[in-house]
Amino acid sequence: MDLARLQQLNPWCWSVLLESGERRGEVRLYGSRELLSAMDNKVLEQITNVARLPGLVGCAMTMPDAHWGYGFPIGGVAAFDPERGGIISAGGVGFDISCGIRCLRSELPWQEVAPRARPLADSLFRDIPAGVGEEGDIKLAPSELDSVLEGGARWAVQNGYGALEDLEFIEERGCMADAVPADVSPLAKKRQRGEMGTLGSGNHYLEVQVVDRIHDGVAAAAFGIREGQTVVSIHCGSRGLGHQVGTDYLVSLAKAAGRLGIELPDRELACAPILSDEGQQYIGAMNAAMNCALANRQILTHLTRRVFHHFFPDAQLATLFDVSHNTCKAERHVVDGRERLLYVHRKGATRAFGPGHPTLPPRYRDVGQPVIIGGSMGTGSYILCGTRESEERAYSSASHGAGRAMSRHQALKQWRGRQLIDELAGQGILIRTRSMRGAAEEAPGAYKDVDLVAEATEQAGLARRVAFLRPKVCVKG
Repeated sequence: MDLARLQQLNPWCWSVLLESGERRGEVRLYGSRELLSAMDNKVLEQITNVARLPGLVGCAMTMPDAHWGYGFPIGGVAAFDPERGGIISAGGVGFDISCGIRCLRSELPWQEVAPRARPLADSLFRDIPAGVGEEGDIKLAPSELDSVLEGGARWAVQNGYGALEDLEFIEERGCMADAVPADVSPLAKKRQRGEMGTLGSGNHYLEVQVVDRIHDGVAAAAFGIREGQTVVSIHCGSRGLGHQVGTDYLVSLAKAAGRLGIELPDRELACAPILSDEGQQYIGAMNAAMNCALANRQILTHLTRRVFHHFFPDAQLATLFDVSHNTCKAERHVVDGRERLLYVHRKGATRAFGPGHPTLPPRYRDVGQPVIIGGSMGTGSYILCGTRESEERAYSSASHGAGRAMSRHQALKQWRGRQLIDELAGQGILIRTRSMRGAAEEAPGAYKDVDLVAEATEQAGLARRVAFLRPKVCVKG
């Protein structure tokens, strides 16, 4: 990115100056000089276009892990006021609606798990479907799938996948309100019929990790984590259904924008007013897709526990937290001293409520919401906690991952899957995948330095580092 086009507000926050006659809202880019200078100029172009959309409140923002995406940059955050013509955009949510991370904590020290790491990896790979087009054992009739789309993780628990205690530690207690299964197309539902309880492909994974170091002892104690402990992270979303919802509504939202005279700075920013018929229909379908993702991660949690119990019969894998990072949510935020209902788009960004927020579980209310920055296989991940400052600076939002530093095509030119897997095995990291090409595309070197992203997230006041997790077993599609 050309930093000459930016104004540095402080070492961790930058803005874009208005050109003469330009009409748009403000832009904020969070991150260090090193991270921003390595970003593509397309990120700057995209977030500046977001600032031109109707009804924007405050700034259009990027998180420290930002890279360019479809319409909105990945790592983009923007809030819109429905009472002032604010819009909702499928490009601001993403195609993998409610893609997110479920983190599970065990009481097992890694030293106890390590001798059985290989058979554990093999069993997780065998029992948890992963990859393009992979289906699981769960086959749902249309009426059953509608129940999933209405109930989310609550449906999963009611049907024997997990425990009621899980729901306390999931966003929205496991179920998005105002989901409308009827607003989801038959094709989207058909694509999901056999995909419940599956990981998918690309950057999705199930990773067994060890807590390598603690940064904040008070928050770590509240989260129930300590050095040497085994944890599991599950990264996936709404699978085929969510992708189809995104595809379907790009068309209807673009038509609505044309009908209502909304001037789009980029056709990929197809949108409609939140209170329009088209906007409400997309919200109903999006919330249904979010419930699909929440149910999917709940089922995957159940399957993971089943594998662990085979090797460690007394093992308890408790849900630490489950948070999405491709969403648009109706939330109340204080703007200019007044509380307002806003629709906050977070695409490749995670909600990060600070201490005292009333929606947080009592266990976490004094320290803030757990935030998970997932790394690429082989590098590590971070658990952080939300801050009070993030409410004012970014509508309580934070980074969601390391963020790509190069395209999948570029990665394929540089790495070979088999060689990469062997190298990681030499470092004590076991990879299980059905696609050598996919492994090469997800090479650790294709991503930003997760340590720099986590540091920038903390220094910018968006979330505070609590613990670093080192990967030991990674199952990928």
